[in-house]
Amino acid sequence: MLRALGLILLLLFMYACKSKQAEKNTAVKIAFIADVHLQDIFGKFQDNNYKGVKNPETGEYVNIRTMNSQLHSTRIFNENYFAFLEALNDISKRGIKQVVLPGDFSDDGQPVHVRGLKKILNKYTRKHGMSFFVTTGNHDVVRPFSQEALKTDFLGKGGKEQIISSSKNNLPEDKDQLEPIITSDIKNWGYKETINEMADFGFFPKKNDLYWETPFSTYTYEGYNFDKALKESGLQKRTYAVVNTNLSLPDASYLVEPIKGVWLLAIDANVYVPNKKLSGALDNPNDFSGASIGYNNVLIYKKHLIDWIKKVSAEARQKGKIVIAFSHYPMVDFNDDASPELKLLFGPHKMQLDRVPDEEVAQIFADAGIQIHFGGHMHINDTGVRTTAKGNTLFNIQTPSLAAYKPAYKILTIHSNSEVEVETIVVGSVSKFNNLFPFYEEEYAHLQNIKSPDIWNKDILKAKDYEDFTRWHLKELVRLRFLPEDFPVEFLAAIIKLSGKDLVQINANTAEVEQELLSNHLAIQDFESWTGFDMIFDFYRLKNADELAIPEIGKNRLKQYEMVCKQLEKSSNKNLVLWSKIVLKTMNGQPADHFKINLNTNKIDRIEP
Repeated sequence: MLRALGLILLLLFMYACKSKQAEKNTAVKIAFIADVHLQDIFGKFQDNNYKGVKNPETGEYVNIRTMNSQLHSTRIFNENYFAFLEALNDISKRGIKQVVLPGDFSDDGQPVHVRGLKKILNKYTRKHGMSFFVTTGNHDVVRPFSQEALKTDFLGKGGKEQIISSSKNNLPEDKDQLEPIITSDIKNWGYKETINEMADFGFFPKKNDLYWETPFSTYTYEGYNFDKALKESGLQKRTYAVVNTNLSLPDASYLVEPIKGVWLLAIDANVYVPNKKLSGALDNPNDFSGASIGYNNVLIYKKHLIDWIKKVSAEARQKGKIVIAFSHYPMVDFNDDASPELKLLFGPHKMQLDRVPDEEVAQIFADAGIQIHFGGHMHINDTGVRTTAKGNTLFNIQTPSLAAYKPAYKILTIHSNSEVEVETIVVGSVSKFNNLFPFYEEEYAHLQNIKSPDIWNKDILKAKDYEDFTRWHLKELVRLRFLPEDFPVEFLAAIIKLSGKDLVQINANTAEVEQELLSNHLAIQDFESWTGFDMIFDFYRLKNADELAIPEIGKNRLKQYEMVCKQLEKSSNKNLVLWSKIVLKTMNGQPADHFKINLNTNKIDRIEP
């Protein structure tokens, strides 16, 4: 009897263990890679035999942009190609099959680069069984319709700039330039061409989808079948009327259920504002602005999306689905709520403040039913949280770019319909990240030869790995672009060369400073090793990478910045007061590295390493 009872208990225990294991195995993992900005450096033009420049060490021909152009841009153009492959390999090793790209998957929607991306995604689909779901960003569909384009900063022979253009009619005049390369593969594709080329990656239904719809679908979940979805998926059936015009534009938004119970909501938040004076044509790309603003314009021009999202959210609750929304643009302030101070110090059109969504955006989409939204666009790591008067909470998760500091992607683990986990994976070690450095050596020599002003720092070519390379990229970007373009001259002059000691003693409150030093276990000598420039650079590191930057800045240095800010807050200089508030807010944001979210209690908690 006892033996039989023991056997029963053992079987029950084994069943419980198996049940727990099964429950554990049901967790769904989805990877998010934002702002890939893929430039196919090995791509071949279909209508021109130009190969690019030959690597003296590998013998390969590549089409790359100059280092000078990279260090004046918020994104890397060349090395991110290798970083993207590294990220996909890492995702594959983790056994993750669902991968989301929230916009700016290409470099200005040029055919050669979109084809190159498609080739890579198809390879990982075939080889690793991955499914990719993408949405449009402002660099994928630059204008709603195709247009001629050119880039003047490809790297050519002798380290010189090489113009590559889609037309002979838009070339700049320069007697000393290399002969321009003409190819239609460098034009900017519009919706029709880009979406059709990327058709297999969410924009159209697939037979293995459990469900797929658009804001314009007429069928129901219960009456769904692939043939119905395919019939209604053409772009000509997915258009909306542009306010105050007789024009209509495509909307590439879609909802897909790739895994039972998980609804991926891809929001096309590209908004092309029509010019006051129109050409009269129905497909003139020059009748519209670019789409970099995002949701502030969605509220004006794409209101149909709000009604659709309300419908989707209500159906998801009714059917027991979890909705994971993604788009290219942030729905919540991405400056750790420091945007008001940033506007006062730098001006409303500096520091990319035009891209900050109004508070109304978060309120509307939270009340529409979105709880989790993954965004990109800003190339930063950040989490924003907003709760409405109705008690609805939106978690906006900004996914870093692989083409900027700090290069990373996100993994979402869905444990249940009420509990999710988000982890940020830094892609720091990248194979072949320095393969192109010989080209930059040649470029640097050319810039020296022509006595170019503000030449970039050659020490970037000593980067020990890709993460270090992106750190150098940010540092040079701050020096060459952000400081001269964004910072008020008087404010910059007031702090950039001061030591930390000068800054902490700026109010001559000696006794107070000494007490603070004592309580923080610091010495005044600690403040002598850094300057105002270091503080500015570390501000950008925190702004871009959030918590990911803390280990390399160091908690000791952050304590020093906190002490300095407390002193600056008491300054009679209003700009120093604003700067202190900005830095303190940037240092104290929501969890952004590894965290969990409870969608029932709307609580977010860090997961400590």
